[in-house]
Order: sequence, then C-alpha cells, then structure tokens
Amino acid sequence: MKRGLLAEFETPEAMLRAIKELRSRGYRRLDAFTPYPVHGVDEALGLRRSPLNWILLPFSLAGAAGGYLVQWYLNAVDYPVVVGGRPAHAAPAFVPITFEMMVLTTALVGLVAMVLLSKLPELWSPVFEVPGFERATLDRFWIGIDARDPTLIRPIAERDLTALGARTVAWAGKERP
Repeated sequence: MKRGLLAEFETPEAMLRAIKELRSRGYRRLDAFTPYPVHGVDEALGLRRSPLNWILLPFSLAGAAGGYLVQWYLNAVDYPVVVGGRPAHAAPAFVPITFEMMVLTTALVGLVAMVLLSKLPELWSPVFEVPGFERATLDRFWIGIDARDPTLIRPIAERDLTALGARTVAWAGKERP
C-alpha cells in the first residue's frame, strides 16, 4: 500500500471485526499492520496462499537430482573404487548428500524468491509518515484501505472506520488530485 486511508485500533479483536465489516461493505484492497501475527487476519483480508511452495518444488527436486547425479557420476562412472565389497552405484550411501543438496537448493532459491515476491527492500513508504504509525511495531493494530480501492470514498470511509472503533484515521501519501 503506497497511499490510502489508515485507521488505528487498540485490540486485535477490534481490528478483526473492522476488517470483516469493511469487507462486507465492499472494500477489497485492505491491509493490516500488527506488532505480532494475529490469527484470522489472512482469512478476513481474503488473502490467498503464497505461491512460494509451488515455485520451490521444482528447484528442490532439481537440487536433489543434481546431488544424486553428481555422486553417481563420480562414484560409478568417472572413478569407480570398490571399497569393502560395496558396488560402485550404492544408492543408500547417496541418500544423505542427496537430501542435503535438496535442502540447500531450496533454502537458497527460497530466500531469493521470497525477497522478489515481497518486493523487498522497501526502505521507505508514505505509510511510515503517519503520526503514531510507529506503534504498529509495539502495541497498536492498523488497517489500511488502499487508494486504488474503487469503493474508497474518503469521507464515507473515515466515518465507517470511526464508527467501527478506530482511535485515529489518517491519510497516507499524496492526496488524490
């Protein structure tokens, strides 16, 4: 959310009730800012599951396959050494390294994908300029209505948020033309 209307709530329950009520009134571009995870916010906001697991699945399988193939090539094809009667291609011996390569590949690709999907780094946002918003990391709960929400009519939304129990209501970012 780059700009829009922000409302401060004192409790997570009040924020959750307000989100559900705003969604029932037609607002769709909502966001929540909380000092800790609040159970039920994702469902109330109508957020979908992250696509990260489906993005990572092929990379984890490729990492496991790559780890196994390197071991197979080195031990069975390139330099076969018979040790203690073990065959050159001993699949059980390859399991630990195969698993570790899968975990390593998934972790590295997952870090890059998560940073890209969350559009990080964002070092500054107009939301940070709203007076009192710094309490969102301490003990306050904030709801944001994005300015691009077609249902957002500022005076009506301010009245709705105040009626739903918001302590303060403020505009973040440049005013609409």
